[in-house]
Amino acid sequence: MTALWWCLMSATITGGSGGSEFPGSFTPILARTRTIYRPVGPVAYDCVKVIVVRDGSAVLYSEFGQRPVKCGDVVLLAANTLCASEPEDHVTVTTLYADSDYVVDQVFWQYVSAMHDRLDAQEFAATIYTEPAQIIGLGMDRSGVLMPWLDELVTLSLENRPIENFFRTQSLWFSVAHVIAPFITTSAIRTSSTQRATGYPSLPRHRKFAPLRQEARRLAQLLRADPMRTWSVTEMAREVHLSKSQVGRVFVEAFGKSPIAYLTMLRTERMAGLLCTTDTPIAGIAQEVGWRDPDFAARQFRRSVGVTPSKYRALSRSATSEVPG
Repeated sequence: MTALWWCLMSATITGGSGGSEFPGSFTPILARTRTIYRPVGPVAYDCVKVIVVRDGSAVLYSEFGQRPVKCGDVVLLAANTLCASEPEDHVTVTTLYADSDYVVDQVFWQYVSAMHDRLDAQEFAATIYTEPAQIIGLGMDRSGVLMPWLDELVTLSLENRPIENFFRTQSLWFSVAHVIAPFITTSAIRTSSTQRATGYPSLPRHRKFAPLRQEARRLAQLLRADPMRTWSVTEMAREVHLSKSQVGRVFVEAFGKSPIAYLTMLRTERMAGLLCTTDTPIAGIAQEVGWRDPDFAARQFRRSVGVTPSKYRALSRSATSEVPG
């Protein structure tokens, strides 16, 4: 998704390496507090990042331009959003990292009366959360309310017991989000009630929160810009100046799936949208999204979404027909 949902870690507001700071089992929410003294160049991550400034100040550089942040501010960064930081003497922050699939799932349940399925939730989130980088001036009083919750989230993250601490971690995450959410910039959009349909969530991407390599980010941009192209691994590698073996490894480390699997995801999302919004025959939609063989397209769609394209279209139209007029 393209909107306000995705991450950061290490020894600066925006940079650092993964490594031993994030050991152990995957968890959809992770928290760290640190003090930063040195500037760090632009880096992007593949998760939602919520940064609460606790002490000191810094200058950030991102899609919002050059902006100062100080104690009481909260920085929100979407996935794949470049951001650089330059502390003014020092800055202490607590950073929350949230897996994007986890966040989209929460959007689905928050707006379940207006959602058809989780693909709807992904598109809905991309529509209303239009700013990939935001700075929220909560102020000292409101941000002070967050501090005990943030401290406990950090403690639970360091314990590295994601199963035992799951519900408490989720509770604390919800408490923080409840305070911040009213101040997030969203686009004006009207939602309508639709019948609740069965959701088909994708598998979580069990990987560490880590910075995206430039080659992986560039290839993802190319695939999104031209998903209809008949991509080969050789072409992908050539576009980003890596070997065939390197391009797969680098991309999997960044996005948790191979470039071909990522391309399949993009085509499936596009196909789902066309099934809901057009009367184009399924074979024609398959061609339009980049699959020449409609049977292969149907198999890929069912593997990703859980139902056949024809069933998905029927479910979508059934839900739409029951929207109150």
